[in-house]
Amino acid sequence: MKETLQLNLSDPAKLESLYRADKAGFKKAFFELFPIKPVDPVALCWFERLQEESASISWGKGADIFVILVATVIATCIAKLPDFLSLKAEEYFPRNISFIVLPVLAGYFIWLHRIKRQTVFIVLFLFAVSAIYINWLPGNFDNDTLILSCIHLPLVGWSLLGLVYNKGQLKEWEGRPAFLRFNGDLLVMGSLIVSGVMVLSGITMGLFSLIGLLIEDFYTQWVLIAELSASPLIATYVIRYNPQLVNKVSPVIARIFSPLVLVTLVAYLVGIVIAGKDPYTDRDFLMLFNALLIGVLAIIFFSVVEMKRTAENKLAHWIIFLLALVTIVVNGVALSAIIYRIGSWGFTPNRLAVLGGNLLFFINLILLARQLYRQLRGQVTTSSVEEVIAKYLPLYFVWAVLVTFLFPLIFRFQ
Repeated sequence: MKETLQLNLSDPAKLESLYRADKAGFKKAFFELFPIKPVDPVALCWFERLQEESASISWGKGADIFVILVATVIATCIAKLPDFLSLKAEEYFPRNISFIVLPVLAGYFIWLHRIKRQTVFIVLFLFAVSAIYINWLPGNFDNDTLILSCIHLPLVGWSLLGLVYNKGQLKEWEGRPAFLRFNGDLLVMGSLIVSGVMVLSGITMGLFSLIGLLIEDFYTQWVLIAELSASPLIATYVIRYNPQLVNKVSPVIARIFSPLVLVTLVAYLVGIVIAGKDPYTDRDFLMLFNALLIGVLAIIFFSVVEMKRTAENKLAHWIIFLLALVTIVVNGVALSAIIYRIGSWGFTPNRLAVLGGNLLFFINLILLARQLYRQLRGQVTTSSVEEVIAKYLPLYFVWAVLVTFLFPLIFRFQ
């Protein structure tokens, strides 16, 4: 929609036709193209028109609601499989937690975008193979390769979701920043919905207990599971029909958290030196260090793709650039620590997985910092920075596939 809209900005008749065909998609694409007031007269008229319409809440179409309800039932059934089949929950959920949300969300976007049958078959086949494989793997959760597979499998499913979100366009990178923005919006809206669900659940159980009816077991095992399973779907539905609800919230969150994370990260590095913590010999501390790295990297990605929704702000760009530089330092420490551990005690599945992930992060951060610096000097645009992130994402998918499916075979299920 965004590309078509951009090509027809000077054609009022075509714009009206696009708007009537898909009002929600038109609004979202328009406000992504013009996060602040445009100067073109035609675009300015549309901006004022859509701003006025955006004040009201849209509840979408009946067909969408029906699909969401069906997807919710499917997600709830997947979550309840341990009860239906007498499976151990502590073994089922670590292996299958990603299948409760990702396949049903992918199904919704397949229906929404009318994806080609060949792409649908490939995506469903890969989800099915992943589910069969992860549940076939032998061993318990003292097994390093099984744990690594369970950790990396959601990234595989997330990548498949990104493929259908991008309408099956595997080679075109332009849709990937929009997918990252959707994830940020989903996190914001999903958090609000889950918070509301938890408050409602507490009130409901409390009210029933006042009249002597104890419904806690039934409510938590059925109603609460269904509500939580439906939360990502409902959040997606709300974002689709009311993009104005999060179009301004997500950039504000990114703008607030970027400097806070930068200050916290610098203080943490200073604290490590003062406390004398050593990631070279302390395994648990190194794992925590890498978890911190992944979280900060996600915030950087989120902040970069939100740049287009906000007015140009040099200070915000500098903060993201400095955050990338500090994260490179953190990544360098983690990378040197894992190389030291491999040199001292040899290869293990965990060390190899951490080494590969850190190398990917390190290269990505250097490329990103370089492009952010060029942007600050006015040599490139925000789209060029997004391109660095978007074109690098498939490498994370490839690494996740290798760790999930090949590591257990290479290391013989150790």
